[in-house]
Amino acid sequence: MLITEILARNARMYGNETALVERIPALEQRTEITWARFDALANQTARGLIERNIKKGDKVVQLMTNCLNWLPIYFGILRTGALAVPLNFRFEAGTISYCTQVAEAKMIIFGEEFIERIDAIRPDLEPGVSSYIFTGPSEKTPDYAESFDTVTADQKSDDPKVDICITDDAALYFTSGTTGDPKAVLHTHRTLEASAITENRHHNQTHEDNFVCIPPLYHTGAKMHWFGNFIVGAKAVILKGIEPRYILEAVSEEKATIVWLLVPWALDILFAIENRDIRLSDYELDQWRLMHIGAQPVPKSLIQEWKKIFPHHLYDTNYGLTESTGPGCVHLGIENMHKVGAIGRPGFDWEYKIVDDKLNPLGPEMPGELMVKGPGIMKEYYKNPEGTREVLTDGWLCTGDVAKEDADGFIWLVDRKKDVIITGGENIYPVEIEDFLQAHPLIQDVAVIGLPSTRLGEIVAAVVKIKTGRNVSSEELVEFCSSLPRYKRPKKFIFDEVPRNPTGKIEKPVLRKKYGGQSESFRI
Repeated sequence: MLITEILARNARMYGNETALVERIPALEQRTEITWARFDALANQTARGLIERNIKKGDKVVQLMTNCLNWLPIYFGILRTGALAVPLNFRFEAGTISYCTQVAEAKMIIFGEEFIERIDAIRPDLEPGVSSYIFTGPSEKTPDYAESFDTVTADQKSDDPKVDICITDDAALYFTSGTTGDPKAVLHTHRTLEASAITENRHHNQTHEDNFVCIPPLYHTGAKMHWFGNFIVGAKAVILKGIEPRYILEAVSEEKATIVWLLVPWALDILFAIENRDIRLSDYELDQWRLMHIGAQPVPKSLIQEWKKIFPHHLYDTNYGLTESTGPGCVHLGIENMHKVGAIGRPGFDWEYKIVDDKLNPLGPEMPGELMVKGPGIMKEYYKNPEGTREVLTDGWLCTGDVAKEDADGFIWLVDRKKDVIITGGENIYPVEIEDFLQAHPLIQDVAVIGLPSTRLGEIVAAVVKIKTGRNVSSEELVEFCSSLPRYKRPKKFIFDEVPRNPTGKIEKPVLRKKYGGQSESFRI
């Protein structure tokens, strides 16, 4: 079933029930819409775009931060038969221009936060982009754009009935660009539907569940996790704010049952509890049944500590890529707490293999590249046949991640191929060292990178963020690492922030650029 049809079904079955809640704690604002209003606004959006010459197969850039209108606009684009092109709201003007031109977009729908960036690149986008729609306050609409309120005003609220097939192209999602220029990943209506089925199968959402959505909706992870609730017409909360008290207030006041967290946010909650900045007794949390994490490797120590505080929580780790329609091609499974640390087993209707550089399958405990195959595999990198050939082979997706399989058939993520450190001829996987350091009681966050070395090729360096108000010396960390094999021990400790993108991934190219030119004697 098309996800646009799922929305229409939800409106018929649950029209007067709440579909989405938006919470902006810093402004003490709460707004909600019903399934009927969600569906109607998507139709009004679609009709407004069609009036402005958006046709089936066109591309529409969506450049917005999370808000109540984000999803209705996304579904409105899909109902025109056009492709939705959600962009990372942190992209600089030049990257927005690059992605828009790669996508060959005809229209940009954008929020107030992006006026200056759009102003800077408009000359570069002509004549391809023919119209701009502004979703911010009407009185702030730039002279070259139309207000979204004007576009949807007086539009009928019924489906425009564009002929759309499940195999039609539906969306272009750009990769995060942490390893180079963002790539345009082409997904169909079928892959979007598959992600909803997979997510619901993994986490058993029912109509009674309530999902708190915090990560950015432009990313496949946040939206496709929400799809598990969406497919059964369950409520969701769009939370704008990541402070621990904001998250716990949302769970408590909205009676939320599922929260997907990034590692830094989960750590912040644990630190706030440890420091007594928040008291769990102030919140109603008994109904919170599932906490799951994805987008990056999860320290085993984090989950062990979490279960001490929330022993009744189900837990799952989710692995996926933009190229696999987000999370779910591999997941731990809520029944496999004994394997915390692994990314898990193939997701529902997925399969995998671990291969060497010549794509030959490897045996247990042998690190190699993880390949996956299933219903959510992208159609292609849009208009990038060379890039597509590099990662797609007979329906299999090369993930670029190094993994190994244990004797029980569980997959353990070792590291990104591009992040492997080679020191003195030995391959070192940073994730292993990051997990080890994360167990230190005073370390809040850590990233391990390779820095140039004349003698060894590269040396291991650890960028460490210490918990607020605490102090740790390099010498103490050297002593802490003494149980590691000598060649794996960090040769440098750098006390600094650990940069992460909006989906929680460590931006290692930023750190390599910042510290890569330092001499071997450099130590902080």
